Amino acid sequence: PVLFQDRTCTHPPIIHIIRSNYKIMEDSKNIIIQAKNARIIAILADRFDGSIDKAMEVFYNSVTAQMIQDGVADLHCRSDLYLADEIYREYTEASE
Repeated sequence: PVLFQDRTCTHPPIIHIIRSNYKIMEDSKNIIIQAKNARIIAILADRFDGSIDKAMEVFYNSVTAQMIQDGVADLHCRSDLYLADEIYREYTEASE
């Protein structure tokens, strides 16, 4: 059976399978990171008397959040509480 009907493509079918699997892995990684971000924001909101807006502002303006997104030092592997502590520390130090 023919896996791909596109005759204009010169790549062997395995290349399309690899690309498809890579896209699925990237999508999965993004979903996991987004869920982690939501949990961190929830922890921060508790520290800001339940204000999700303030928590989101602090989170998305933090260096740590950008480093998580960029995959620096496997920060996404750290606990949500640890990362929330780091982001809160960043915020309080910048506020002084």
